[in-house]
Amino acid sequence: MDDVIVAISTALGKGAISIVRLSGKGSIELVNKVFKGKDLTKVESHTINYGFITYNDELIDEVLVSVMQSPKTYTKEDIVEINCHGGIATTNKILEIMMLNGARLAEPGEFTKRAFLNGRIDLVEAEAVMDLINSKTERARAVALNNLEGRLTSIIREFRQELLELLANIEVNIDYPEYEDIEEVTVSDIKNKISQMKDRLNEIISESETRKIIRDGINVAIVGRPNVGKSSILNRLIGQNKAIVTDIAGTTRDVVEGSITLNGIVLNFIDTAGIRETSDIVEKYGVERSIEEINRADLIILVLNNNEKITKEDMKLLNLLDSKKYIAVINKKDLSRKINIEKLNLKNLIYTDTVSSDGVEELKKKIIELFNLDEIEQNDYEIFTNTRQITLAKECLEILRDVEKAVNDNMFVDMIEIDIKRIWTKLGEILGENYSDELINQLFSQFCLGK
Repeated sequence: MDDVIVAISTALGKGAISIVRLSGKGSIELVNKVFKGKDLTKVESHTINYGFITYNDELIDEVLVSVMQSPKTYTKEDIVEINCHGGIATTNKILEIMMLNGARLAEPGEFTKRAFLNGRIDLVEAEAVMDLINSKTERARAVALNNLEGRLTSIIREFRQELLELLANIEVNIDYPEYEDIEEVTVSDIKNKISQMKDRLNEIISESETRKIIRDGINVAIVGRPNVGKSSILNRLIGQNKAIVTDIAGTTRDVVEGSITLNGIVLNFIDTAGIRETSDIVEKYGVERSIEEINRADLIILVLNNNEKITKEDMKLLNLLDSKKYIAVINKKDLSRKINIEKLNLKNLIYTDTVSSDGVEELKKKIIELFNLDEIEQNDYEIFTNTRQITLAKECLEILRDVEKAVNDNMFVDMIEIDIKRIWTKLGEILGENYSDELINQLFSQFCLGK
């Protein structure tokens, strides 16, 4: 990390201002070479300086240059931000000039990666930066901000400190085995703290899995035979004509997507191709995609035609949904009833029609009910937000259960010590205290350039 990195930190396109950001030892001197104004190497830290970017005696742009000296910066390195006029040509020209003068184009997420490697933030906080950037709702933003502020980090550090205290007690017990009262105190202390930690960690994991929808939203697949009204239902749910609606069966041949926010949670709707036996190659591919979406979805909306009897294709779909969370929608209720659903024992039944939005609000209420969206509060968001964190937390929980069993089985404390050290290490992995280069490179590659 001895070189200077540079990237455009704002969206590239027309706008009032663009920002070209540099970080690393020598970044101030590098920009100073092409800056016409104050000597940037002599200005105070965290100041904004007016002037021009020049190259080969040509004025490139009128700019404001922010100078921030280490260590009180985002990366803990010297940082310079060039605030130039927005526009693709101007911004790219300034980026090019920085690179011609020795800066290297930053990799995706490299600024945040340097903040992590330089010890300014831990891995949970780094992941929270990405979550904050990608948040689509107020609740997702609140979760990300809490983790960025270090609330989850504080809980994990408390766990690790308690484990260190237990390990210290065990060492005393090992060093002075002749004192039985020390062993009794040590075993009692292990039992109490491990039990409390297990319950608290289990609670956080459960909350995290339940509230994962805050970050990722709910994927809802709308499925059914051709021409039952799937596309009409999608259009009414999202409030726009996203899917083509005709009386011709098989109009939708691929997935059509749309989204809304419901009680602060993003619902990602997917209108799938009608599922039926077909010899049409394109339609057949669409049917295969539909089945894939059923397997991926968090919720299925199964659309049936009120004006037709249940068919073999309907029954096949119902069998596919046997273990899935779904809502059965009987569409076209304004037409004469021919459907025979009495023996099907359909769950969560809703009726809609072809000419109005009747039933759509009821459908939304049913989604709220199925996912308990009314019960998700706006506070207490100390939760794990991704699969990496949850997986490591579950591994810790499993080892905690092993320790609890070992204590109850009167296992020797020096044997229990090994598992306690394993928990301490895995909690450190969540924070990034222990990591592999492959993990770090993969994680930060998901960031956007300039962050």
